[in-house]
Amino acid sequence: MKKVIVFGTFDLIHPGHMHMLKEAKEYGDCLIVIVARDETVCEIKKHNPVNSEKNRLENIKKLNIADRARLGCLDDKYRAVREEKPDVVALGYDQKAFVDNLSTAIPENCRIVRLAPYKPEIYKSSKIKHE
Repeated sequence: MKKVIVFGTFDLIHPGHMHMLKEAKEYGDCLIVIVARDETVCEIKKHNPVNSEKNRLENIKKLNIADRARLGCLDDKYRAVREEKPDVVALGYDQKAFVDNLSTAIPENCRIVRLAPYKPEIYKSSKIKHE
């Protein structure tokens, strides 16, 4: 079974997220979604998420796209990758956080792909949040 892993905040679920998750799933048989912890969101985005990590995780699960969803790790941002041992890491088109050292955490034959944006001028959480 080919495992694909994606990461994100997934605060205000919108069609861009749906597109991202469906595109990521096309790379394998099992999609694992890692939802950012509240503390990590604050660290990266410099603001609190609208929804708590628990609610964001539940919202991802309710979409019924992911085969498995879990929270990220506070102490080691790459621990989930090492534990899940994906074949593919699918990054969002604008994902920058924790990407630089990602290659040190992935299995030897794992590949990293960048997913295409879906109407980023409309469907970007930071734009939706401020409307």
